[in-house]
Amino acid sequence: MHSRKIILFLFIAVFFLLSEPFNVRAAEATINVSNLNVRSGPGTDYESIGKLDSGQTFTVTGQENDWVEINLEDETGWVALEFVTLSEPQSNETEEGEVHSDMDSIIIQHDNTQLREGPSTDYAIVHFAEKDTKLEVISATNNWYEVANDEIIGFVKKSLVESKDTKSNSNIWKNKTIVIDAGHGGRDVGAIGASESYEKDIAYLTAHELEKELLALGANVLLTRKEDEFISLASRITYSNILDTDAFLSIHYNSIPEFPNVSGIETFYYTDQGENLAEKVQQGIIEESGERDRGIHEGDLYVIRQNLKPSVLLELGFISNPEKEAQLQTQTYQQQLVHGIMQGLAKYLAE
Repeated sequence: MHSRKIILFLFIAVFFLLSEPFNVRAAEATINVSNLNVRSGPGTDYESIGKLDSGQTFTVTGQENDWVEINLEDETGWVALEFVTLSEPQSNETEEGEVHSDMDSIIIQHDNTQLREGPSTDYAIVHFAEKDTKLEVISATNNWYEVANDEIIGFVKKSLVESKDTKSNSNIWKNKTIVIDAGHGGRDVGAIGASESYEKDIAYLTAHELEKELLALGANVLLTRKEDEFISLASRITYSNILDTDAFLSIHYNSIPEFPNVSGIETFYYTDQGENLAEKVQQGIIEESGERDRGIHEGDLYVIRQNLKPSVLLELGFISNPEKEAQLQTQTYQQQLVHGIMQGLAKYLAE
């Protein structure tokens, strides 16, 4: 009789366990940044017990406030929730138990589109896909699709492809001129970060990554500075005003050394056309990065006040925040920022 009760209890426990809805303890955590500290407890006060790379996935075993506990090989560790993406473990079945054989498909938009071994440019290139190649989507991670057909398999950036269920925007960028202004430069280093990094360098990193992505989509892209050189504010504005500029984006980063925990992204505008652009771009960046939204603001700033074209000034994070400073210098996070900018810019240009 006693054994029957035990069996019944186990049956009920298993039933509720299997029927439990998705929660953090049943999740997987995918790392979004490179060199992420794993700590012995849920907070920066705990010692670092190792570092993780972007794209790695671990089983979540617990959560406390803004930290999640993950299962490593021989132990568990804690990582900040803002640097990971939580998802349900991948399954080959739908809720009805049917095999999910065709999640979606994408169309390659450009010749020689890179497919990589994993969801980051840190992974090796495994194939160059040609324009109009159709690939089935296996999974999606942050800015990347895992795709395959009968001949190839790999990961491709979402911004370079198009879902069959999404309205095509491949012509949005045609004949559009985007001027990208990497803030500061040369003797003007801009803000200084927690580890003595310079705003001018991180701003150029973002501007250069954005230039590459926009060029790949067919836009006409111009940089106010193409290297580490001092360019006057007047010259930057003149460059924009004499061209048939559709959007002017000035890239900057914030610093408040007295408050090293401050974080967030904000966008400034001066004119009505700039306000519309600011709304779209700010929304895109926040949705893509998951960063704190500090909103859009009217700003009496020279590069947007004197600009006759739709223009905004972006403050993309605080380099005075040590963890944010490190994150901002990773290619993975830079790509998230750039993809967010492009999402907002596309919505603006489509109007």
